[in-house]
Amino acid sequence: MADYDVIIIGSGPGGYVCAIRCAQLGLKTAVVEGRETLGGTCLNVGCIPSKALLHASHQLHEAEHNFAKMGLKGKSPSVDWAQMLSYKSDVVETNTKGVEFLFKKNKIDWLKGWGSIPAAGKVKVGEDTHNAKHIIIASGSEASSIPGAEVTIDEKIVVTSTGALELGKVPRSLVVVGGGVIGLELGSVYSRLGAEVTVVEYMDGITPGADAEVARQLQKILTKQGLKFVTGAAVSKVETLKNKARVSYTLRKGDSTAEIDADVVLVATGRAPYTEGLGLDALGVTLSKRGQIEVDGGYATNVPGIYAIGDVIDGPMLAHKAEDEGMALAEMLAGQKPHVNYGVIPGVIYTHPEVASVGQTEEQLKEEGRAYKVGKFSFMGNGRAKANFAADGFVKIIADKETDRILGAHIIGPAAGDLIHEVCVAMEFGAAAEDLARTCHAHPTYSEAVREAALACGDGAIHA
Repeated sequence: MADYDVIIIGSGPGGYVCAIRCAQLGLKTAVVEGRETLGGTCLNVGCIPSKALLHASHQLHEAEHNFAKMGLKGKSPSVDWAQMLSYKSDVVETNTKGVEFLFKKNKIDWLKGWGSIPAAGKVKVGEDTHNAKHIIIASGSEASSIPGAEVTIDEKIVVTSTGALELGKVPRSLVVVGGGVIGLELGSVYSRLGAEVTVVEYMDGITPGADAEVARQLQKILTKQGLKFVTGAAVSKVETLKNKARVSYTLRKGDSTAEIDADVVLVATGRAPYTEGLGLDALGVTLSKRGQIEVDGGYATNVPGIYAIGDVIDGPMLAHKAEDEGMALAEMLAGQKPHVNYGVIPGVIYTHPEVASVGQTEEQLKEEGRAYKVGKFSFMGNGRAKANFAADGFVKIIADKETDRILGAHIIGPAAGDLIHEVCVAMEFGAAAEDLARTCHAHPTYSEAVREAALACGDGAIHA
């Protein structure tokens, strides 16, 4: 008889959510985690601590730029970096202890240590081997380096996102290699704190894959905030020179080469699946060329009884995507028939303003040859946004030209990460833009901009 119905390797958002759902459905569950705290990369060195620093640095920005306009006068606050890091650590501790409480509440065993799978149905943690009917790999991802470049990461001068959350002091200058979500968020933090930030991006624009109009607007706004951008640049080397780093790159158009020196270089060129030490090669688990675990529609690998979810499999590396897969797999193992709608998974960039998207972009629809219409509304027409000095940006809703069914939405503006979910729910129910337009929205709220964009898909917005 198996020790457990389910053993999950990894306690990040995919793993711990899957474990809780398994336990709720009556499955005897254990989670393997080698960190001293639960929550994986997201809670410990990813989503949560970065949002704490974004929040703190945004408050500083408000004090420096907007308080006096509202009649809040006085000396601008100074930055106590040690205290800010302590605040960040407190936020992390609160969240990780919360997951530990949920494990106890749901009678989930925490198998402390790093796990491997010596054979189907067996998980080894330290010297102990545990039996399980089902083994779920939810080991997440790790920072990847720059393809084809010479890079040595020491997490002090040349850092990944992990080191960037623990710098000894705010650098005077920071080069960010990579203009994606992680680079822009952490670049924004240090720019607000006084660093001179330069973002070096291989593509011709930032946030590759995002709606092109939103990406251009975001780059324009961040430039006004003081960030500098070098796009179309292939980085060949990142080297440490005593107490600073040097980034060497070649501009793809024209082949000219250049160098930038900085106190710190953040390498933010994406993440790769983390499967080291699991023993997948010996088991014969099939991996893709990108190192992802290949699974079927039920998250099963080619080895019976072994499953995988989250960052280790194909799809966007997002905590909430992993959570949905974790819940769906738990329900499948309990005999239910859940479904994850991969067409309605939102993405958010927590800069200021925030950027959020769901569904398809105009570029994708043009490539497909699908007829569509666009409704757009600027936050300049939103009373709440203007009152809060947050009128940069817009809401864009894309709908099918014939049926009016919502195909996607792209928001750059205040609280975009919260506003996008109204559109997610609408899309989940197959709603038309008119359905959103005819839904009463409270005034004055940022959400009225979503309604106005939906109205713009029809006869036109009211406040445009």
